[in-house]
Amino acid sequence: MLMMLIAASCALTPQPPLPEGEGGLQCGANLMRYAHNVAVYAVDSGYRVEVLNPWDTTVLLGDCFVPKEGFSSVISFSSTQWSVFIELDEIDRVKGILEGRNIHSPKMKQLLADGVVQDVGTESAKNMELMIQLHPDIILYSPYFDGNQDPLRVTGAILFPFADYLESTPLGRAEWIRVVGLLAGCPERADAWFDDIVRRYDELKGLCADVQQRPTVFSDLPFNGQWYVAGGKSYIAQLFTDAGADYLWKDDPSTASFPLDSETILAKAKHADFWRVANSSSLPMTYETLKRENSIYTLFDAFKNHKIFVCDIQESGYFETSQIEPDVLLADFIAVFHPEIITTDYQPKYYRMME
Repeated sequence: MLMMLIAASCALTPQPPLPEGEGGLQCGANLMRYAHNVAVYAVDSGYRVEVLNPWDTTVLLGDCFVPKEGFSSVISFSSTQWSVFIELDEIDRVKGILEGRNIHSPKMKQLLADGVVQDVGTESAKNMELMIQLHPDIILYSPYFDGNQDPLRVTGAILFPFADYLESTPLGRAEWIRVVGLLAGCPERADAWFDDIVRRYDELKGLCADVQQRPTVFSDLPFNGQWYVAGGKSYIAQLFTDAGADYLWKDDPSTASFPLDSETILAKAKHADFWRVANSSSLPMTYETLKRENSIYTLFDAFKNHKIFVCDIQESGYFETSQIEPDVLLADFIAVFHPEIITTDYQPKYYRMME
């Protein structure tokens, strides 16, 4: 699943063969249980990892051999990757990250300030000279359909397409914890952590399995005149369902978001019980700020009844840790939809009712 010298939008570039006995396709059962975009096979001296291509299922995004001791020098482009190294107490393996100025994690901020981890630039302006100086064994990046990672080949590192964000289920995304566990040489520790997440998630999901009243919910705000609606088989739709809600677009077969105009949204969601939004601004989102932004918002019952729940992305560190805490996200949603199920002293981490 590691991608060696490939562009995400192209067919695989020829790669050096994997070590003898480790490059064969028959490697036993796939060790992954929930993630669909990655397959892991145990071999004698490590693991064979394959990243599947969601845009062309006839090819792989990449594949590689991971030794049992993992990799000692890693550059991580996404916070969903390096945050797992922190949680596994293996952050010393990470030598560089992108977008250091946008970091929320106090731990990573300190590592950057101390020069232990280097900021290697931004997604659009990577510091190639610095990355070469760091001599990474492997570079973890988020693959995009139209992305081209060929310039990174100059580093001499393995290019690894970390496709966690393309998983359509909460536990599928979280299971990429186990991939990092392999890369960090501590699979048992990562497996135990993930198993605890699954146990907590399933316990919370079970509390909502037989709820009689499922409140209706819709999501997000328009962008450039288009309202991007999460498909009925998407990550967020699964969370809504597991939290005992009735997502208004649950019958849509898509795992991705698709655009609709505001009038179509209003016609379907005007009387929805709840409305989920995300706030990427450093300023609080309120009913007054939403009203000033677009008067159409005031026509929704969820606005009128003050049933909007919001995630302050920067304040909560949502993009750094929420994917590895699906159980916490689920608890937040249950606290919104069915507060009688969650203990009265529950303190939400990511989502809260908007004031």
